[in-house]
Amino acid sequence: MEIKKQRLVSGMRPTGKLHIGHWKGALTNWISLQNSEEYDCLFFVASWHALTTKYAETENLKTDILEMVADWL
Repeated sequence: MEIKKQRLVSGMRPTGKLHIGHWKGALTNWISLQNSEEYDCLFFVASWHALTTKYAETENLKTDILEMVADWL
């Protein structure tokens, strides 16, 4: 009998390069959750959410997304 894993979905707002708060607050948790046998994990860039605070300043959004994803890797 196959046990179906629960699905976990989480995102991060692209605000530029990551800092220690991102590492300690989210990424270490994401790593342990994705390595568990309990969850299928989906992580995403919450780029639409970034527009809630910088809606008039979108010129850096693409760079912020690329930098954040590069830091994830």
